Amino acid sequence: MAKPTVTPMMEQYLGIKEANPGALLFYRMGDFYEMFFQDAVDAAAALDIALTKRGQHMGEDIAMCGVPVHAAEGYLLTLIRKGFRVAIAEQMEDPAEAKKRGSKSVVKRDVVRLVTPGTLTEESLLEARRHNFLAAWAEVRDEAAIAWVDISTGEFRVTPCPLSRLGPELARLAPREVLVSEAKEADCAEIVSDMRAAMTPLSRASFDSQAAETRLLSLYSIGSLDAFGSFTRAEMAAMGAIVDYLEITQKGKLPLLRRPVHEDSGAAMQIDAATRRNLELTQALSGGRDGSLLNAIDRTVTAGGARLLERRISAPSRSLTEIHARHDSVRFLLEQGRFSEDIRADLKRCPDMDRALSRLALDRGGPRDMAAIRNGLAQAERIAEAVSAVEAPPLLAAATKALMGHDDLTALLDAALIAEPPLLARDGGFIAAGYDEDLDQTRQLRDEGRGVIAKMQAEYIEATGINSLKIKHNNVLGYFIETTATHAEKMLAPPLSERFIHRQTTANQVRFTTVELSEIETRILNAGNHALEIEKRLYSGLRQAILDRAGPINEASRALAEIDLASAFATLARNEDWAEPTVDDSHAFEIEGGRHPVVEASLKKSGEPFIANDCELTEGATPAIWLLTGPNMAGKSTFLRQNALIALLAQAGSFVPAKSAHIGLVSQLFSRVGAADDLARGRSTFMVEMVETAAILNQADDRALVILDEIGRGTATYDGLSIAWAVMEHLHASNRCRALFATHYHEMTALSAKLDGVENATVAVKEWEGEVIFLHEVRKGAADRSYGVQVARLAGLPHSVVERARIVLDALEKGEREGGGKKQAVIDDLPLFSVSNTPQPAAPPTGPSPLEERLKSLIPDDMTPKDALDALYELRALLTE
Repeated sequence: MAKPTVTPMMEQYLGIKEANPGALLFYRMGDFYEMFFQDAVDAAAALDIALTKRGQHMGEDIAMCGVPVHAAEGYLLTLIRKGFRVAIAEQMEDPAEAKKRGSKSVVKRDVVRLVTPGTLTEESLLEARRHNFLAAWAEVRDEAAIAWVDISTGEFRVTPCPLSRLGPELARLAPREVLVSEAKEADCAEIVSDMRAAMTPLSRASFDSQAAETRLLSLYSIGSLDAFGSFTRAEMAAMGAIVDYLEITQKGKLPLLRRPVHEDSGAAMQIDAATRRNLELTQALSGGRDGSLLNAIDRTVTAGGARLLERRISAPSRSLTEIHARHDSVRFLLEQGRFSEDIRADLKRCPDMDRALSRLALDRGGPRDMAAIRNGLAQAERIAEAVSAVEAPPLLAAATKALMGHDDLTALLDAALIAEPPLLARDGGFIAAGYDEDLDQTRQLRDEGRGVIAKMQAEYIEATGINSLKIKHNNVLGYFIETTATHAEKMLAPPLSERFIHRQTTANQVRFTTVELSEIETRILNAGNHALEIEKRLYSGLRQAILDRAGPINEASRALAEIDLASAFATLARNEDWAEPTVDDSHAFEIEGGRHPVVEASLKKSGEPFIANDCELTEGATPAIWLLTGPNMAGKSTFLRQNALIALLAQAGSFVPAKSAHIGLVSQLFSRVGAADDLARGRSTFMVEMVETAAILNQADDRALVILDEIGRGTATYDGLSIAWAVMEHLHASNRCRALFATHYHEMTALSAKLDGVENATVAVKEWEGEVIFLHEVRKGAADRSYGVQVARLAGLPHSVVERARIVLDALEKGEREGGGKKQAVIDDLPLFSVSNTPQPAAPPTGPSPLEERLKSLIPDDMTPKDALDALYELRALLTE
C-alpha cells in the first residue's frame, strides 16, 4: 500500500506545529492566518467563526478556519482571554522569491512570536489603566522568591516569597501568567488557579540560578549584578526564568526591561487574598471593576497614574517617611487648588510613554509611538517648569527633576515627525518636510509626477478628441489609458493605434498605454518606493535615538505618574471632603466621622446621605477591641469595612473619608466578612470561614488590624458561640492586635467586663409601631436583641410566617427566662401551630387613618391663612379622636 503523500505546504505546517506544542498556530497565508486540524476545531469554537475543510491528510479531511491579518488582534484577545497560547508564523520571504526556486516551492515561514497572557504589548490587547504582569516563582534549597515583569512598561521587580506567601503575593499582583518549575507544578497549581492566572510550567534548566545570573548579565550588558543590589539564589532563579521565557516567546527580541528592583517583604502592609476579596479593593465581588474601592477613588488622568494607584492600593506602605512625604504632596496640591487644576490639564495631554517605548523596543511600534514620546516629553517639560516655579514639597520636587533634560530628543522628534503621524512605518508620510533633503527631492519627483500624469491626460484628450479619456492606475496594469467601449473602434484604428498600444478590453472599457506613459510610470514608481525606503531608514535612526534615552524616558514617565496620583488624591480630598490622617508609630486607631467611600459614592447617586460614625480603639490598651452587636441590615459590615479601608487609604498616601483620623502604623490587614462556599474544593461556607479565621489567628501580629464579622454563624448555635468566644479570647491574649468583632451572639458582650481593652458597641435602631427603623449610628453599649423577625418582614416573608415567628420567639425567650435557659423543654412544649392546625391568615391591610385622609386632601397653595388655621384645628381634633 502506497504511503499517503503530504503536500510541501502541509509538511511545513506540521513541522512548525511540532516545534511549538501547546499553542494554536496562526499560519500566515497571504492576507489570512489559517489554522488546521484540531487547532481549527478549537479556534472556530472559541471565536465563533466558520469551520471548513481543505484537502485530506492521512485519508482524513483537514479541518480549517482562518482570520484576516488586519483584524487578527481582536481574535487574539479573545483566544488569550479564553486561556489559549498562540504561535504567530509569518511569511519570511516574498512569494515571488519562492517561485524562483521552483513552481512547487513553499514560501519560507517561521514563528516570530508566542502570544501568551503575560506577554501582551499591543495597545488593543491591554487595559491601559492596569498592569499586565508575568510572574515567576522559584525555590532554591530553603529560599523562595517571586519575580514579576510588565513587558508593556518595563517594570521588573523581585521579592522573597515562601510557598506560604505565594497566594497573598499573587493576590496583590494579579498576574495574568505565572511561571513555575516543572518540579513545583503540583505545589503551585491550586494556588495559581485560585488567582485565576494561567500557569506555565518550564523546565528546571529555566530556573537554574547560575544560568539565570548569566542571562541577567547579558540582558543588561554588565559584568556584575552588584550595581542592582544583592539578590539571593532564589531571586536570581525567578528573574532568570522570566528572561528565559521572554527569549522563547519573543524569539530573541527581548523587551526593554528596567533594572530589577528588590522589594523588601516588610515594606508594604500585608493583605491576604481573602481580605482583598472581602474588601473589594481592586475588583468587586461581582468580578468587575465597578463597585471596587479602586473604581470609587480613581481620579487619575494618565494611564501611568492609574497603574500606580492600583499598585499603591494593592500594597500600602509601612514606611512612615514615605507615607508622610505622600501626604505632604497631597496637602500642597489641595491647598494650591488653581495650580493643581492647571497641572491636571497638562497631565491629560500626556500619552502613555511607557507602553509606546516598550513597543518600539520590541520593534512592534510605529511613528505614532514616536509621536507619543515626543508629546509626552514636551508635556513633561511644561509641567516641570510649572512645578519649579512654586515651592513644592520634596516628593514633587524630586519628580520634577526627572521631567527635565530631554530637550535634544524632543527637538529631534519635533523636527523629524509630522504632527499626526500614521500608525505604521510602512504607510510612509510621517517624516516632516525639511528634515531630510534627499527625501524632499524624492518626494518632489513623486508628487510632480502626478502633475505630469494630469498634464499627459489633457494632451491625450486633445490628440484623440475623446473628452472621457482617463489615465488610471491599479496594482496589476500600473498606469493605463482608459476609454469607454464606444470609442474602441476609433482608438484601435490608425493613426491612433500607432501611438496608443492596446492592453486590455473589458465589458465597458478599453485600456491602452504609450511609450512615454510607461517611462513616466517607471520614474514615478521608483520615486515613491525610494521615498518610502528613505523614511524607513530615518525611522530606524529615530527609533535608536529614543532607545538610547530609554532610561531617562522611563524615569520621566514614572515622575508623571507620581505627580498625577498626588493631584488625583488632592482632587478626591477636595471634592469628597476627605481629611488628612495622622499616621505614626503608635497603636492608635481613632476615627471621627468615618465613611465608606464606595457606599457613600453609591448613595450620593441616589441623593441619600451616608451616616458617618466614629471608631476609637483605645490608645494605650493592647489589645483594643470593639465587640459590635446589632441587627442585620443596620450597617455593621459597612462599619467594619470602612475602618479597614480608612487605614489602607492612609498608608497608601491618600487622605481619608473622615473628619479626622489618627492611625498607628498597621502592619497587616485581615478581614473575615461575608459568607461563601467553595464547591470546587468541597468546602462548605462554615469550612471556608474557619480556614480564613485560622489564617488570621496564626498570622496576625500586635500591629495588625483585624475585622471579623459573624464568626461561627455557619454552624449550630452553641458551637458557633463557643468558637466565636474562643476566637475573641485568642485575639485578646495571643495576637494582642486592634480588632473590630461583629456578632449576633449577645452573650459575648459579657467579655467586655472580663477582658481589658474590650468595649461593646452597637448599631442603633428605633422601633415605631412594630416597625424597625435603621439609624446606621454606632454607639457605645450592647444591643438587647437582633430584630431578626422585623428584618424578615422587611424582606417580604408572608405575614403568617412573620407572625408565627413572633409567637415562637416569645415562647423561647419566656421559657429561657423562666426555665433557666432550657430551650429544649420550651420547644418540646410549643404547640405545632399557635391557634389551630392551619396557618394564620394574613392580617387584612389597614387603610389610612381619617387624619391621613384629611391631610392628603389639603392643597396648601390654594389656602388662605384663615383656611390654614381652620385646617390645623380640624387636624388637631382628628388626632384626639
